[in-house]
Amino acid sequence: MSTFVEFDGHTYQLELSQASSIAIPLAFDKAQPNHFGANQAKKEILQGDGFIGDTSKGGSCNVSSIEMVPHCNGTHTETVHHIIDELVPVGNALTSSLTSCYVLSVTPQRASDTNEHYRPNREDNDLLITRQALEQELSSQDLDLMGAVAIRTLPNTRDKRSRVYGESEQPPFFSTEAIEWLSQSNIHHLLVDFPSIDKMFDEGQLHNHHTFWNVPHGTHQLTDTTLIHRTITEMVFVDDDITDGLYWLNLQLPHFQLDAAPSRPVLYPLTDITEASDV
Repeated sequence: MSTFVEFDGHTYQLELSQASSIAIPLAFDKAQPNHFGANQAKKEILQGDGFIGDTSKGGSCNVSSIEMVPHCNGTHTETVHHIIDELVPVGNALTSSLTSCYVLSVTPQRASDTNEHYRPNREDNDLLITRQALEQELSSQDLDLMGAVAIRTLPNTRDKRSRVYGESEQPPFFSTEAIEWLSQSNIHHLLVDFPSIDKMFDEGQLHNHHTFWNVPHGTHQLTDTTLIHRTITEMVFVDDDITDGLYWLNLQLPHFQLDAAPSRPVLYPLTDITEASDV
């Protein structure tokens, strides 16, 4: 079956057979990514009243309970409820799970090597994703056409899939100028391969989150101008065989009534067939 999409005056064939998940597989009994010192995600065999949910131990089927922190244990998507009092469930976040997505690779810069800023506390050794670096890869005009942007930081080592972030392994984050540039665009979904768009130790201000969702800084209230349709997906892994450029994104979410949930973003390549379709 062939599927076609119209985008910016071009006709593309959606390559459904070449789907690439950019979610980090979460192995409950092996190495896994971790942020902020949270407990590892774990599973336990369900048992009781003569039942055991393990076929290797004589059970009729396999049944496990799991314990995890979506924000810290792997690929997850969050809504503005992450920073406001009112419930905006991640399970209700998508008016459409399919949208255009631009994948771009960016090398974070040491804060001491850039004039861009961060609130509240930029330090010289911080690694910033700057507006300047983003604009080198994607123009404001092209950004406005996108439904989503997925950012891959360089170097793109595979240990991101099990990296433990903490005091000695702090991830990069956006400069104030970079997040303002992204927030002023029309994108609905921002995907990144690090644990938070804000600095790991930021005095609890989450300044970039507030900017992206247009929530007044220092408040936790929904307003008429809050951008509740937007989501942030963190801790993806964009493999090197996925080249920078335009894709179609399928953002898959469970129907959790929470601020965040584990998620599975899937990218589909697009083939431009505009000239052939005009014949």
